[in-house]
Formats: sequence, structure tokens, C-alpha cells
Amino acid sequence: MKNYLRPLCLALAAASLMSGCATRPAAPLELNVVALNDFHGHLEGGKFNYTVNGRQTTVHAGGIDVIGAALQAWRKEDRELMFVGAGDLVGGTPALSSMWADEASLTALSMLGMNASSAGNHEFDQGRAELLRQQHGGCDSHRADKACKLDPDYRGASFTYLAANVIDTATGKTLLPAYKIEEAKGVKVGYIGAVLKDTPSVVLASGIKGLAFLDEADAINKALVEVRAKGATVFVVLIHEGGHTDEAFNEPDCKNLKGPIVSIAKRLDPELKLIISGHTHTGFQCKVDGRTITQAEMGGHVLSRIKLLVDPDSRLLRDISVRNVVLTPGEYPADPRMAAYLQQVKQRSEAVLARPVARLGAKVVTRKLNDAGEAPLGNLIADAVLDATKAQGVQVAFMNTGGMRKDLEAGDNLVATYGQAQVVLPFSNTIVVMDMTGAQLRAVLEQQWIRKHADSNAAMLHPSRGFTYRWDGARPRGQRVVPGSVKLDGVAIDEARIYRVAANNFLAEGGDGFAAFAEASNKRDTQILDLDAFVRYLAASDRSGKPAGSSAVAGRVETTK
Repeated sequence: MKNYLRPLCLALAAASLMSGCATRPAAPLELNVVALNDFHGHLEGGKFNYTVNGRQTTVHAGGIDVIGAALQAWRKEDRELMFVGAGDLVGGTPALSSMWADEASLTALSMLGMNASSAGNHEFDQGRAELLRQQHGGCDSHRADKACKLDPDYRGASFTYLAANVIDTATGKTLLPAYKIEEAKGVKVGYIGAVLKDTPSVVLASGIKGLAFLDEADAINKALVEVRAKGATVFVVLIHEGGHTDEAFNEPDCKNLKGPIVSIAKRLDPELKLIISGHTHTGFQCKVDGRTITQAEMGGHVLSRIKLLVDPDSRLLRDISVRNVVLTPGEYPADPRMAAYLQQVKQRSEAVLARPVARLGAKVVTRKLNDAGEAPLGNLIADAVLDATKAQGVQVAFMNTGGMRKDLEAGDNLVATYGQAQVVLPFSNTIVVMDMTGAQLRAVLEQQWIRKHADSNAAMLHPSRGFTYRWDGARPRGQRVVPGSVKLDGVAIDEARIYRVAANNFLAEGGDGFAAFAEASNKRDTQILDLDAFVRYLAASDRSGKPAGSSAVAGRVETTK
């Protein structure tokens, strides 16, 4: 009896063992994604300030040479690693990039092996035609003094800009592709891109004429249907819209994310589990209703390393983990190709950027606003615009806060260079002169508090010398300018009288929500670049023996709040 049972028992044991092996789940496939956002042409590294566990730290981080070194090391771990962006790769850039129409930055990101990026609002700064040229290449540009000057055969970005929610109203089709499908380890990953629907409020109206910016969530969900039909099983949203949290930039699964991206995320198809965001220049790696939402600060200081675990049979996403990593020099072996390219661009740029412009009245002229919403740098630029147009009868000029990208900084000898001036005004805006009634001037001042973030004074205007007013924060929006306080050269403005006004073309078209500028009459674009006017004013002030610029505000705006 035992002799018969022994073989049977062994057979049953073997069958049981084989059955256990057959049902053991296969190891998931690991896909690796690296993301950055709001690069803004920061070819060189810079200071990165962050706080973790109440401790403030400042390090030197970023730069295409350091990014290249990190990606080179990570690709040795996974040769199929995917590198993507969430918009504002260019626009509002330092002089090293902006002086070449940002072609140096787009070439560098292409060399780094970027696969795709959503468009950002700054990609539209120079208009649709220039965006398409930057994508596809060529030299036909309204910035003829900059385009194809670094490389006479600019061939465009090798990665793909995406925007599912930007429609050409003449054709009904998207201006840029809505999505791109990449394959890694046999898995098709669909990247769907979008830009904030409010882009028209922050770019030149003439540059986006004929384009419609649709609801982000609706456009992404619509694109998902097509991406799924083309065989993609893993889906990633690249969106240039973001949020804020008081948690550390590298806090795992942070919980307190707030802002537009949260409401957008909650309306997305349940299959969209990973959202790579931008726009708010904030580092976070958060969870919202079971979705992972990331952002990697700005300027290339931080990269988001994202690991996707995918079921090998169904090819569906099982798990997502994110780690925001500070890119400090020397952490990885150098990438000689990227280091050489950075050096090449710097050498080509050095002579122009190092050219002395003028002695300043202060070592640093800051764009930081005081309680009234006035900044020394805003005073200085507005005066430069007035000086450039006073021969055309201009009586008052305005500068917008968002147009000043950096402080104006001179060396210890107080001499500012062209590069230091250019980084302040990198948008190549021109100066427009126009007629406005006194009533329209008062209206434009009231519009400083229309935008959602208005209480932060982020949308404040800076008037030129001779123009003063007072506002009361306790009064309701639309009525904050104190009656009778708006004066030109000490005389109260007459609401029925016409005044000649100057501002950059962004403001003149109603940018930043200043609709009263758009309603002005008798407009003429002088074709004078704001940067040229700025540099000339600094030089002329120096020659006169009265260097321009101060560390203190001029007191043109007062508040009783």
C-alpha cells in the first residue's frame, strides 16, 4: 500500500509546486521618466534656496552641463529612460539664451534627449509663428537680429511640443500635436500635453490671433480617447498649470496641494494617474484623490525622477513613485558634450554680455515691491520709456511688474553690463504710444486689483516720474484709487482730458488684464525695444554725471491700507 501511495504523493507534491510557480505574479516592468518644468533658458546653474524640516539651505544647482551629467548616469541604469517637460522651457530667459532667440536652449534640450514637453504660456511670448519656427527650424523670424545668429542653420527642437487645448480656429485643429506616444520596454506610453487656458491674459494678443485656448481637463480627456485607441496603455499628463503647498519640495506624497491644478486633476479621466505640472515654479510631489501630481521647481535646479511599475501582461500601470532631486555640480561624472556646448555658447556671448553699459546709482536696483506696490526697478524702467518717447509728446509711461524678470545688479564698481541689463528685460517688447483720457488712466489703475492674485500686488504698474496717486486697500476692488489723488506734475488729472501715454506692446494690447490700455486710441508702435530704451537711458544718465537707479522707491505710489 505504501509503495503505491509514495509515487502518488510525490506526483501531487510536484503538481502543487508547479501550480504555485504558475500562479506567482511576474515581476512588474519598471519604466523611468525624468521631468523638468519652467527651465526658462537657464543654460547655466544658479542659486537654489529651499527649506526642509525648518532648515533653510542655499546651494548652486542646475545648468545644462549638470543636467547632462545626471541624465547620462541615470541612462546607464535604464537606457530607455524618458525625459519630458511641462512647458516654459524658453521665454523670460537669461541673456545667454535670449540673445540667441532661445535657440541655444532648445538645442541644448534636444542634445539632452528630451522626448516631449507641453507648451507653456511663455512659448507663446513671441507669437504662434515664432513658436512654430522654434519647433520646426528655419530663420524666418521677426527677431532677425537674434534668429540663426548662433547657428546659421537652426533646425528646430528635436523634441515635440504638445498642446491638446490650443486650437487654430481657421482649421479647427490643434496648433501643436495633442499627444505623443513613446515606447519603452514594450510598453506604449501616451504623453498628453496642455497649457493653461488663461494664456491669452499673459501674452501678446496679436501673437495668438486666431487661436483658442480651451478648458484643460476637457481637452486632455478628449485626447485620451485617441491615445488609448492607438494602443497606449500607460498615460501621462504634461500640463503647464500648477499649484502651491507649504510642504518641502521633496516631501514624499505631500497632501496639502492647492491651486488650479487640483481642480483640473479632479476632472480628469480615472486612467490619468500621473500629472507632471509647471507654471507655479514650485517643487512638490503630491497625492490628490489617488493621483500623483509633480512639479520640479524651475530653472533646472531640480529634476523629478519618476518610476512607473507596469503589469507585464496587461501593460497597465500598477504604481508610481516620485523623487525630486536637487542637481548639484560634481555629483555625477561630467558629460563632456554638454559641458563643451555650454562653453561654446558662453564664449560666443561673452563679448556682447560683458560690454559695460553705465555706472548705476546703486549696486542693486531691485524689482521687489514695497507695501504700496512700487519698486525701484519699475521706477527706473518707466523713466527710461518716458525718456525714449517724450519727443513724441508722451507725458506718462508705465511698466508692468511681470515684465521685470530679474533685479538690475552691478558689480562692486557700480558698472552694469549689457548682459545684466538684458536679463531684466528679455522679452524683446516694443514701446507703444497711445492716447488715453484721464478716466481711462484711472480705470487702468483700478485694474491692478482685478486678477485673482491681486492682493499680492503682483499685477501692479510702475509709473514714470511726475505721475503719482494713492490707493486704499480697505476699499472694494474697482474703487481703491483715492479720488483726487491721481496727479501729473502735481496737478490732478482731468477725466475728460486726453493724455499721451507709453507702455510696452504687451500692456498696450491689454496684457495682464489691463483692458483700459487695449481701449486707448491713436496707437503707434514706435518699434523701439524696451531694452534699447533702457540701456540708452542708463548710459545717458551716466554721461550727465547723474547715474540712474536707486535702492529706494521714488514715492510715486502711496497706500493707506
